Order: sequence, then structure tokens, then C-alpha cells
Amino acid sequence: MKVRYRATAGLAVLAMAVAACGGGGGSESKKPNAEQSQQAQQQMAETPAIDINPVPYEQVKDGGTLTLAIGQWPTQWNGNHVDGNQADTAVMLDVFMPQLMMSDEKAEFTPNADYVTDVKNEMVDGKQVVTYTFNDKAVWSDGTPMTWEDIEATAKAQSGKDKKFKPASTDGWDKIESVKKGDSDKVAIITFAKPYSEWQGMFNRGTSHLFPAKHLKTPEAYDNDYKQKIPATAGPFKVEKIDEGTKTLTLVRDDKWWGKKAKLDKVIFRAIADPAAEMNAFANGEIDSMEVLAGNPADLKRAKEVPGAAIRKSLSPNWAHITVNNQSEFLKDKSVRHAVAYAINRDVITQAGLKDMEWPQQTLGNHVFMNNHKGYVDNSGDLGKYNLDKAKQLLDAAGWKQEGEYRKKDGKEFALDFVIPASTPMSKTIGELTQAMLKEAGIKVTIRPVPDDKFFTDFIIKGDFDLVPFAWIGTPLPLGSMPQIYKTGSESNFPKASDPAVDAAIQAAVDEMDPAKAIQLANEADKLIWDMVHTIPLYQRPDIRPVKSTLANYGARGYKYYDWSAVGFTS
Repeated sequence: MKVRYRATAGLAVLAMAVAACGGGGGSESKKPNAEQSQQAQQQMAETPAIDINPVPYEQVKDGGTLTLAIGQWPTQWNGNHVDGNQADTAVMLDVFMPQLMMSDEKAEFTPNADYVTDVKNEMVDGKQVVTYTFNDKAVWSDGTPMTWEDIEATAKAQSGKDKKFKPASTDGWDKIESVKKGDSDKVAIITFAKPYSEWQGMFNRGTSHLFPAKHLKTPEAYDNDYKQKIPATAGPFKVEKIDEGTKTLTLVRDDKWWGKKAKLDKVIFRAIADPAAEMNAFANGEIDSMEVLAGNPADLKRAKEVPGAAIRKSLSPNWAHITVNNQSEFLKDKSVRHAVAYAINRDVITQAGLKDMEWPQQTLGNHVFMNNHKGYVDNSGDLGKYNLDKAKQLLDAAGWKQEGEYRKKDGKEFALDFVIPASTPMSKTIGELTQAMLKEAGIKVTIRPVPDDKFFTDFIIKGDFDLVPFAWIGTPLPLGSMPQIYKTGSESNFPKASDPAVDAAIQAAVDEMDPAKAIQLANEADKLIWDMVHTIPLYQRPDIRPVKSTLANYGARGYKYYDWSAVGFTS
């Protein structure tokens, strides 16, 4: 999974939501009634899995420039690295770095023939063996052939065995017993010590794109070779310019590309941190697509009024949440984390984010599966229900006694830090709603805005927060998110939560090769994750993208990976 934080909302929504959660200490949440929940489920069923204006390659116009916005400008372009594990970075890497397996809108994977002519997954002597045969034409932009060594270097760096490497996730990589050369340098043979059901998510945006071996072989190269630079690519486009001053990446058609010639001449990515500025840029024709974020129906309405615009929507595996620092001075006690969970009205925050967005208003009850996934079960239990009385009882029992406006213990005030990126209003809204809710329980919350480009690297990754809101951008293979996010010791386990029972339950789920049984085990693990209060799920994020109506093969993609050679305009 990739991280993302961008969101927006208005003050009117905040005022409504604060009023909804305030007053009284009862256990009744402002939960949508049965009729509203049924309507939301119906809306979910009617929302398409993909909406990208599919046009055959031959009918897409040759030429043109596509200009897109991203929210966060990266400092680390190595998508394997914990600092490079951001959704915006993956969006840009898609255009010029290899993905060996491609997902369609049904989350079904097939080999990407531009890079691999054959991929085999088989059992050999009781062990899972995956064999990749590279396309003879596949070569890095610096002239180095793409070989088995690229896979070997990735596997070693990601395995977790050498603690000097900082992978975003070791999931799957830690099961690899060996990577060996086949009958030529173009054949890589991976043998797994334990079966890995989600192997298809390796070497694509599900984990990270393939990178050249020489830039991953040492911890120093892994950390620095793609830091603020892109030394080698392999795709239909190549880098023309990285402008750190304007935070702009300019890509041009790579004439040495051996696959289908890209339809576009150029793709430009501009960092626009402020969603309001992104909306203005789209309305003014400066960018060709944008994302309408949760909590901003005004942008949706305005986008509909832009001449020549089309609104594309789909379901996606992306979800908003609050991460709870399990190592915080005030939150180490699980019963106190339980109290915080009970005191937060998730339904009110969900309504604040999704009201008037023409999107199902459903609060998410699962850390692994989205509302529309066949494996979805609401595992939130009592802990997912707003219960201020229960929160107060737990805090009293933990020794945090109400003294005036806030609670104290041993003379120390119960005060939490809610860290947000400075230019994202919805994060501020979630913070202010949480602040109002926890105040009723006697907990002081201070909202701390920090620079957008430092939000992950300097605060979340370093654990400098008590509570923090952002979004996980999921993949077609959801089980891989469990060890990445929730397992002890993972670089992406940002709250540094640790529970041997959770670790064992996660391992059982990801080791299971029977899909139905794996889903069952994942849901059992999810119940334990809820109890740990690692993360408080809020809602499945809308994927709503206004685009220039003539833009083809691009939009709200759901589970599908883009074919960037076919993205372009029809007129």
C-alpha cells in the first residue's frame, strides 16, 4: 500500500459535524439509520469498477501534452524505499518505470509483454517457484540490459535481512529462499521458502516498480541513487527535466522504447499541494485532470460546470483513517487507546467527508477489505461504535481523573498531538472534529500543522505524533497490506504497534494459499488489529476525477493499471 494525505473540506461541514457529535455523554452514535445504510449499499453496487473512457490504441490521436497535478513532491524516487512509498510518487513512476505484471479492472493479473515474455508460477519439489523471462529488447535507458540481477538485487534489499536497507515493506520478499539465473541472463528463477499467494503484486505499483540492480545493491545506492534524481528509466517515456524549484517533472516520449509508441508527446506533472489551487488550475485549463477530494462538494459542483469536462468515478481500494501512536507517552496503555476509539464518532467524520459528494456514506469497518470487496466484514464490533460513557469509564480505571476541563494523572495533563499537513483542510477538519470529541472525554488535543513535504519523512516515519490522519492507497491484492502496516518491525508500521497474536494471525492469513480460507483468516486478524487500536478506519475514499472529456484511457481506474502508451486525446 502507498500512503497519501491529501483531502479537503469546508468550515460549514465542520460546524455541522461538531454539532452532531456534541452534547451529552450517552452511548448512542449519530449512525446512519437502516434506510440510509441500505441506500449507501445500493449506491456502492451502482458505482462502476472503472471509468477511463476506453478507446482503441489506433483511434487515439498522435501527439499532445498531458498535464497532471500531484499533491506531494517526492525527495525519494526509489519506490521500494520507505521514504518513496507515496501514492503520488507511484503515479509518476508508472509512466517511465517497469511493471512486470498488470492488473485489470477485475483485479486479475497478466504479464506485461513489454518487459516479460513469460511468467510461470508452479510448485517444484514442494516449493513455489516463479520464473520471469525478460523480453530480449528490455533495456534500461543507460543501455544496461534488464536481467535476472535486477530481480535478485530487489529481493535482497527488500528481504529485511540487512537492516541497513529501509524497505517500505518486506512482505513476500522475506519468504524468498533464492533468486537464481536461468538458462540465460534474461531468466530469473525465484524460489520461495514458504508459499506467497500475492506474488503477482511484486515488481509493480503493488509494491514498487522494477529498478536497476546497480542502484539497489548497497544500502548507500538504495538510499541515494534515486534521491532527488532519476538516473535510469525503462518505459514509453523518459525524463526530460526535474525542476526542484517549481516541483515539476517533465517526461517526453522515449524514441528508444521497444513497445508501442506512446501516443502523447509529453507528460507533465506539477506539484499543487493546495486542492483549491488544483481546482483553479483545472478550471483554467492549466491541467487536464484533477481529483475531487472527500469533503469538498463545492469542487464537484464547480468541476461539472467546466466547459469540456467529464466526471469519471469508480470504486477504489483507498481509505481514510487516523493512525494512533502506540508508543506515545499517553497511548501506550491499550485500555487508554480503547477509550480514545470509543470517544471518536467515526460516523460523524464519515458524514463530514462524504456529504453531498454523490458517494456512498458508509463508515469502514475493516482494515483489510473495502466495503465493495467480497471479503468485507464489519469487524469493528463495540470498539467501532461511539460510546462516550465507556470512554470515560476506561480513562477513570486507567487513573486519568477529570480535573477541571481535562484529565490528569500524577499531576500531568492528558494532552495529545494531532499532526496534520498544513495545506490540507480535510485533515484539519478531522483534527478539529477529533479535538471536539476527545475534549468531551476530558482529553486535550492540540492540532499541529507541519510542512506538507516533511509530513511523512520528518513526522510520521519518525513517530513524531500522537494521532495523525492520512489515506492508504490500496492495491488489487489486499492481504499484502497486513504485514506491511500492522506487523511488528515493519518500516510502514508507523505507530510501532506490536502484538505477537496479531503477528501470528497475519502470518497465517498471508501463508494461506486457499483464497477463501485466506479471506477468513484475514478477517480474524482484522479483529485483533481493531483491538490493538493501531489505526481507526474512517471511510473508503471516493475516486472522483474530472478530466478533459477528450482524454482517452485515463480517469478513475479502480484496480486497473494504466497502459501509458495508449493514454492520449481523441481530438
